[in-house]
Amino acid sequence: MIGYVLTLGGDHWFGLRVILRSKLSEQERAALAYQALTSLDPENADAVVQAALQPMGTPLPPFLGGMAEARLWAASATRSELKAVALSAVEAMSAKDQMAFRNHISEVEIAI
Repeated sequence: MIGYVLTLGGDHWFGLRVILRSKLSEQERAALAYQALTSLDPENADAVVQAALQPMGTPLPPFLGGMAEARLWAASATRSELKAVALSAVEAMSAKDQMAFRNHISEVEIAI
């Protein structure tokens, strides 16, 4: 895949994350990231790290139903953003919706 994106360039780099995540372990991806970062000049390495860890900001308003946009935002959000938005969303729900959400989450945990 790395050879593929090096050859084609452009937006193909964005698909590499999915492939790396599915084919390499967390430790292997960390080692690859470390080696790639240490091959850069310190200023460029810092810029890459800042760009990679940059917060997504607030979720955008839904355009076509909400779930697709929410999943797209969540895929790039930081851990702290995910936790903050999840908690505030649950807190904003009615008691009935909160219970339904808790039941859904419980069912998902059992299925895993």
